[in-house]
Amino acid sequence: MWWIYAVGSAVFAALTSILAKIGIENVNSNLATAIRTIVVLVLAWGMVFLTGSQSGLKEINGKSWLFLILSGLATGLSWLCYYHAIQVGDVSKVVPIDKLSVVLTIVLAFVIFHETISWKSLVGCVLIGAGTLFMVMK
Repeated sequence: MWWIYAVGSAVFAALTSILAKIGIENVNSNLATAIRTIVVLVLAWGMVFLTGSQSGLKEINGKSWLFLILSGLATGLSWLCYYHAIQVGDVSKVVPIDKLSVVLTIVLAFVIFHETISWKSLVGCVLIGAGTLFMVMK
């Protein structure tokens, strides 16, 4: 079942890029990111209350709070960079570079969590990197 959500994530991420590129025209990229963040905030908290998950707030420990906050900061910085990049650059070039996060995530998972990297994953990472370079070269 996880793969359905993964495909949904990819589809919505693609729509995010296209819709943002259209919406960001003549709008400061920081302001656009803030507007997007408000929408995400309302949607996320709406899902929390819709599913009755709000009671779990008091069960979150300090370590989880710290790393969720750090993750939120990383997300915010990523969005600020992303929105500025798509505002001033071609979305068809920004998105492949942004997706290098796949390679970086696999490397970090290996370093931090000691996850194993199969030959298939290694070849995939090399192909993603090469494909990204190929897509953004003039």
